[in-house]
Amino acid sequence: MFAVTAAAGMVILAGLAVDLGGQVYARQHVVDVARQAARAAGQQLQPAPAIRGDALRTDPQRAAAAARSYLAAADVSGAVSLHGGTAVTVTTTASYSTVFLSIIGINELQVTGRAEARTVRAVQGVER
Repeated sequence: MFAVTAAAGMVILAGLAVDLGGQVYARQHVVDVARQAARAAGQQLQPAPAIRGDALRTDPQRAAAAARSYLAAADVSGAVSLHGGTAVTVTTTASYSTVFLSIIGINELQVTGRAEARTVRAVQGVER
């Protein structure tokens, strides 16, 4: 009886390790996708002020389109928001399909990621 109980406990612990490790990997993936989508969006500048050297401002339509395009290519759902003309925030969501936890009724674990990119103007390494 002890051996059966111990074996069942070991299977549950191994299952938790596999599924929680998978959840960590999935979370790292959605955070990375959020970072890269924010970076792609932050590179979409309004050309006229940037060329004149007046200011660096993100083009809202192109930035949102670039981030959404990156999210679609990565097959991750998410939301894009722009703040103050220079900051882009991307929030991503996904789910990890469990392997062992589905035995006890937990079929999916939700993961989220969030990243922000900010466009700055720097001269000789000093932000201006």
